[in-house]
Amino acid sequence: MEKRKLGSRGLEVSALGLGCMGMSYAYGPASDKNEMTKLIHSAVERGVTFFDTAEIYGPFTNEELVGEALAP
Repeated sequence: MEKRKLGSRGLEVSALGLGCMGMSYAYGPASDKNEMTKLIHSAVERGVTFFDTAEIYGPFTNEELVGEALAP
């Protein structure tokens, strides 16, 4: 997976990211938490390190979902 640098402090993320808005907001009812966790794990296995989330997708619901999936 290619990497990209963000800013001037050397933070590096994958060139491809996973947009997480639809996991808990915007496209109808929230998606199944277990299925979204599997999706996040699958992205990590493929080298994704950039996950796009925002407080407005909940609030905090989206961050909690992504955080719990990435915690292990």
